[in-house]
Amino acid sequence: MNKKLAAALSGGAVLVLALSGCADEGDKVNDWAKTVCDQAKPQIQKRADAQQLIISTAADGKPADIQAADSKAFKDIADADRALAKAIEGAGAPPVENGEKIQQDAIKELNATAVAYEGLKKQVDALDPGNQQKFADGLQGVADGLKKIEKMDQDALAKLQGGELGTAMAKQPGCQKAKPSSPAAKPGSTPSKDAGTAKPTPAASRSAE
Repeated sequence: MNKKLAAALSGGAVLVLALSGCADEGDKVNDWAKTVCDQAKPQIQKRADAQQLIISTAADGKPADIQAADSKAFKDIADADRALAKAIEGAGAPPVENGEKIQQDAIKELNATAVAYEGLKKQVDALDPGNQQKFADGLQGVADGLKKIEKMDQDALAKLQGGELGTAMAKQPGCQKAKPSSPAAKPGSTPSKDAGTAKPTPAASRSAE
């Protein structure tokens, strides 16, 4: 089941990773893009690391480990989205047509997405890892919620991905896809040598469906 969470996250927008283009833009547009992307870089890294934390928590691992990993990951993504919103706000309106509206829409939706991820964290925290069946059912609800938030994430950043603004941001190193810093350890625990032989939970069994 945790694999489903990881799959949903991997499809989510991590700022402007899908951007491409090679057109020339004015210096003002490029300057704006650099300002935002320079601040976005650590947040993109934080999101990549959060995704890796979920992936590295084995689907057949202990429910308590999955719960801790997912909780931390959702908090980190929420924090990153809020920081991205602040970066866009601090950069001012981009010097393009309807720039102020583009900026305000992106800020509003990034903050809304952060709230949604915080809601998922609370949902995960409320699960009972002592009851595998209930935990599996609850994790399914989390995965369903993540799919909805993924669309919110994409909508929030779509505002920045069009035209000369999107092309300018695509050129910036800070807005490029980030690789996880390192294989993430499970919060509050150390990797177990026999983790691969752990008995699959109901959640893990359904993840293969």
